[in-house]
Amino acid sequence: MADDEQCYNSDDDDYMDDCDYYNDEDTYMNEIPDEDKWDPEAEEAKAECLDHFQVECLLNENLASVVGGYVTPSLAKILLHAHNWDVTKVRQLLATDMEGTLVSCGVKPATSHREEKGQLCLVCYNTDDDLRSLCCRHGFCSHCWGTYFETRLLEGNATRILCMSTKCAVVAPPEFVLKLLDKASLRAKYERFLYRDYVIAHPELRFCVGKDCSAIIRSKETQPKRVTCGKCEVSFCVLCGIDYHAPTSCDVIKKWMLKCADDSETANYISAHTKDCPQCHACIEKNGGCNHMQCVKCKHHFCWMCFGDWKSHGTEYYVCSRYKENPSVAAEANHVKARRALEKYLHYFERYENHNKSLKMEEELRQKIKRKIDTKVNEHEGTWIDWQHLHTAASLLTRCRYTLQYTYPFAYYLEKSARKDLFEFQQGVLEREVEDLAWAVERADTADRGALEASMHRAENKRVALLRDFFFSPMTDGAAPGPSRHTSF
Repeated sequence: MADDEQCYNSDDDDYMDDCDYYNDEDTYMNEIPDEDKWDPEAEEAKAECLDHFQVECLLNENLASVVGGYVTPSLAKILLHAHNWDVTKVRQLLATDMEGTLVSCGVKPATSHREEKGQLCLVCYNTDDDLRSLCCRHGFCSHCWGTYFETRLLEGNATRILCMSTKCAVVAPPEFVLKLLDKASLRAKYERFLYRDYVIAHPELRFCVGKDCSAIIRSKETQPKRVTCGKCEVSFCVLCGIDYHAPTSCDVIKKWMLKCADDSETANYISAHTKDCPQCHACIEKNGGCNHMQCVKCKHHFCWMCFGDWKSHGTEYYVCSRYKENPSVAAEANHVKARRALEKYLHYFERYENHNKSLKMEEELRQKIKRKIDTKVNEHEGTWIDWQHLHTAASLLTRCRYTLQYTYPFAYYLEKSARKDLFEFQQGVLEREVEDLAWAVERADTADRGALEASMHRAENKRVALLRDFFFSPMTDGAAPGPSRHTSF
């Protein structure tokens, strides 16, 4: 698709930096009946923000649980990384089949691949009194090892650097690699890559996605909830690192973003709006109303509708208008199918993108309201408490529209069913309430406070109902969820 149709990413704009619209709920939530109250923390992941030292302490604690006997700290890192730092699993594997576990993880060589170290480097064949080898005994000179490690680092590899010998699966431990890297810059790079790989593999750790932020988020959440970095205040999904995307799942939002950024829709457009010449198969786009087509390439005359030869077509219109099973009609069916697929995608994308643009404009409105409140307070026209409801309304509007934006990728990939019918109904109701609230917020200075707060209540109620039914209580059998006491229309 064109550049202006790319999916929104938090790095593209700073309107997500100030996320108090997702946390500014106390005033509003106090006015909702207890039976309908939504826990403000339901969408927030339980997490803590760690620095480099704290992460190292956590990893060392995991290592201490595995080290013992043949398993040194260096080898324990290889074992744990191979099993995503699952201490319990590694200990069970070592207890049941230590030899097989060490071999499968590259800590020890298979018996059939063990060799005695020779007198020549197996790469350059130069005699070297200081040949180095891993536990597999494949000997190489220091220069060849260093060049090999540097090449692997250029490829971004650090934790799975194998022995240079063909078909040998022994992994080079960190201490071995560091000794043979002769440049301080390379050693530092290797350690950075190791740290990166360990964090990525650890199920409880996530790199903060904030620009130039070095914080690590630790969370045991298994649901795609929102987490906010305590260092840079950037919010994102705790599981996938993308902008928080309820009610859409991580897998679906990745597919959606790839579809939006991919050139596949260009090919889809070609399929939907062009056909191939039946004789030379050149791609032809119709630019007039007449169905009599002439291929520019091979000069073949044919009917745009049935692909029949135009020479005989003049006396056989009835054949063109009649349904029949043949390859020409099948090609037409594919053409129509591609066109409908494109129309479906554009339907959801245009609405997704429209809400994204509205979010940016309403964020400007929210900041404008904050400045206006500050001005009124400074001019002694009431206190912040007297005007806080205006900012709360603008924050709630942004929160509701943000959820509404991500309902469109969800709906795009949702199969036609009774559940989809219910979702689209709730989506439509939420959209109506969001637009009503937007109208009220834009006229907040002159609007009645009671009416504004009633609109706030309705919008948040519909947002909560949709998330309860389709995000925090996902259906596993494809059936529509039963009636919820929280879902009132």
